[in-house]
Amino acid sequence: MKNLSVNVEKGFRLEKKKVHSFISKLIGDAELKITNLEFNFVSAKTMIEINKKYLNHNYDTDIITFDYSDERNNLDGEIFISLPQAVANSKIYRVTIDNELLRLLIHGILHMIGFDDVTAAKRIRMKKVEDGLVYKYKSYAKGLIKKL
Repeated sequence: MKNLSVNVEKGFRLEKKKVHSFISKLIGDAELKITNLEFNFVSAKTMIEINKKYLNHNYDTDIITFDYSDERNNLDGEIFISLPQAVANSKIYRVTIDNELLRLLIHGILHMIGFDDVTAAKRIRMKKVEDGLVYKYKSYAKGLIKKL
């Protein structure tokens, strides 16, 4: 897909074509446009550095989204996903790593189209939409990750 890039930090193996395929389907179904969208799958160390630099937090987190667009239907930004945190979450929530990665991809896109999870009410609303999309697109989860 044009204007979509998927970057994977050295040491991890991800099926980039599957990420592209899923994001293309989601974007098409939601009638969104992409100016420039970058997915970065990173280590805990990299995520902590980003979290410190931009959010003043000294810890790993599963996802950080930077939205550069003023238009909700036009995606322009960067999404960072911590692969080690995704693995930890998959164990906590008893789902496959592929399903957890699908959830994180959806979560990042939802942030970019205006969803927020800073309050309990907004978190509940976002989670409901996220869960529905994870269920709808569950067939895209299989085989996202090659090797950790």
